[in-house]
Amino acid sequence: MPTSSSGTGQRPRSRAAAGLPALTADCIIGAATDLTGRRGLDNWTLRELARAVEAYPAVIYHHVGDRDAVVNAVVDRVVGLLELPDERLPWQEWFTELLAGLRELLRTYPGCARRLALFGPSVQAATRSIDAGVGVLLKAGFGRESVLAYNLLLMTACQFVAMEDDRDGALALRIDNTETYATYRERADLPGMAELGAAMHDLMGDPELASGYYAQLYDYAVRRCLDGLAHRLGELRESDELS
Repeated sequence: MPTSSSGTGQRPRSRAAAGLPALTADCIIGAATDLTGRRGLDNWTLRELARAVEAYPAVIYHHVGDRDAVVNAVVDRVVGLLELPDERLPWQEWFTELLAGLRELLRTYPGCARRLALFGPSVQAATRSIDAGVGVLLKAGFGRESVLAYNLLLMTACQFVAMEDDRDGALALRIDNTETYATYRERADLPGMAELGAAMHDLMGDPELASGYYAQLYDYAVRRCLDGLAHRLGELRESDELS
């Protein structure tokens, strides 16, 4: 917060008088994005953000708006950081690269994935990635289904990252469940549970395997979605040939 003027006991009337740089919406959103990277989107308050930029909460309201407006701006900024693959790549490779980068980005800013899964980014922030992604699918031959295919892939990715973010906050419960499932590994009468139990037992005994489990699950979900869309694309092409 701005400090009192020397010898007067009164607060300076401006940031310049306090020796602070001018505050802008961009600075505020940048600070909120930094807080999100360190603590998660849902784990800081507007008052804490105001302290981070050495201003009063009213200044945040003036430049950006209430907390929800700041959160939306943070999500939009994170979306803007997403790197798009080379448009010359085949569509499956393009989305494999895009979604790998998306997971890495969203995991850097916990909570943004859930927000995107529920509400999506603003139109302005999404235009670049939507135009590129839907364009890749149009070029591949998905036609009017291109938007559905794009949303399937992006929503699946965001939901899996949101799940991973949430599980980070419930580590004790997750470990307890894993240990319980592992006890089923020798249950011949429950072959499905035994298989799951064996997998959980392996995770518990291999820290490296455990640390990469959710990345593996994410990759599996993405690849199976792409497999399903590739099959659908074959059906669409066959239908075009018959018509």
